[in-house]
Amino acid sequence: MVHPFDQSRHDAAMFPTDPDVLVIGAGCAGIAAARELAARGRRCIVLEGGPRVGGRAFTDATGLGLPFDHGASWLHEANDNPLTPIARTLGVELTDHDAIRDRRLFAFGRFATAAERRSFADAEDAFWTAIDAAAHDGAPDRPAAEAAPRKGVWDAAVAHWEGAQICAAELSLMSLHDFAATALEGPNLVTPGGIGGLVARLATGLPVRLGARVDRLRWGARGVTAEGTFGAVTARSAIVTVSTGVLAADAIAFDPPLPVPTREAIHALPLGLLTKIGFRADHPAAPDLPAFAVVRRAASAEEDRPMSWVSRLFGQPSLIAFCGGARAWEIAGDAAAAAEAARQEAAMVYGSRAAAALARPVVTRWAEDPLFRGAYSHARPGGQGARRELARPLADGRLCFAGEACHPRFAATVAGAWLSGVEAARSVP
Repeated sequence: MVHPFDQSRHDAAMFPTDPDVLVIGAGCAGIAAARELAARGRRCIVLEGGPRVGGRAFTDATGLGLPFDHGASWLHEANDNPLTPIARTLGVELTDHDAIRDRRLFAFGRFATAAERRSFADAEDAFWTAIDAAAHDGAPDRPAAEAAPRKGVWDAAVAHWEGAQICAAELSLMSLHDFAATALEGPNLVTPGGIGGLVARLATGLPVRLGARVDRLRWGARGVTAEGTFGAVTARSAIVTVSTGVLAADAIAFDPPLPVPTREAIHALPLGLLTKIGFRADHPAAPDLPAFAVVRRAASAEEDRPMSWVSRLFGQPSLIAFCGGARAWEIAGDAAAAAEAARQEAAMVYGSRAAAALARPVVTRWAEDPLFRGAYSHARPGGQGARRELARPLADGRLCFAGEACHPRFAATVAGAWLSGVEAARSVP
């Protein structure tokens, strides 16, 4: 049999012939796990099914001719984010987006007045007051939508923003308790080279085998064996960092099958979808927005599902539409439909001439990529304990799961993925 690492892009000497740990997936969690294992003197191999590292943190500079984060875009809650000090040690330029963003609200067919923007901000505060109160009222878990205010003029807009646009799923699909527990604060940092670029740098020097998708994982008290088109490789333990979308689709066959509580946790943590449609905005007739502007169109009713926009990061000629939740799933797999929907949104907010001036876009494709099958996780109602359950080591640590879905505080972020990867690396025997 051909050794599974003979065709690696790395020097074969990087790959131990008798690894202690297999790390499956070279996203943020897998990179963190591999770095932690190396720091602890453990030999590991990282098996990545795709052609690159980074997972759902991916910065591409080819499609728009400038850095465009297809996935993770911010270091959220940066003062407690483990990647913040790492980035600063590397000399990465970090900018507090909250401090410089130009917030704009489009409502009633026009841009909102200052008084209307203050009223919207008050509605957001009322939303979180209601959510926090409901999450601590002692009642059983329930959909977050049941706790959200509904009668105010801005309530549908706030619910859409906090649910589909930020969490990639509607509040009706989300656990109230998990939603409250994973709500994030600022500061939110951005970097000119993209968050994906930062994560990719952190994989430098690690024993990553690309194009090595694992189809079967045999595991138990005696060790683990990963199998795929690359062959088979055995180790004492494995850390699985693929998304819950991949796990729920049974894309990896576990032998023996995973315990029922682990399988239930996987299905209680589905992936939502956030699609980005990134346009170059070089044309003089393109929307005239300042750098770092954030534009929301207020939903006029619960069935209205507007996109939001971020413009000209670091002064670059870009305009990025964000489409989340059910609307994103409806246009998944059809880049032309996504682009047309974004242009219609642009025409509604900026005018038809400005929308037509936007160049051909880049559309993210997380839903149809079999290595991801969505963007990031949320907990179903009643699934508020699923993250801790999925992170629970099996077979005395011979099999561990890691990733953003496993973190009970920083879920859906690179911080959660990183912290869970470190924790898993510390749990293997």
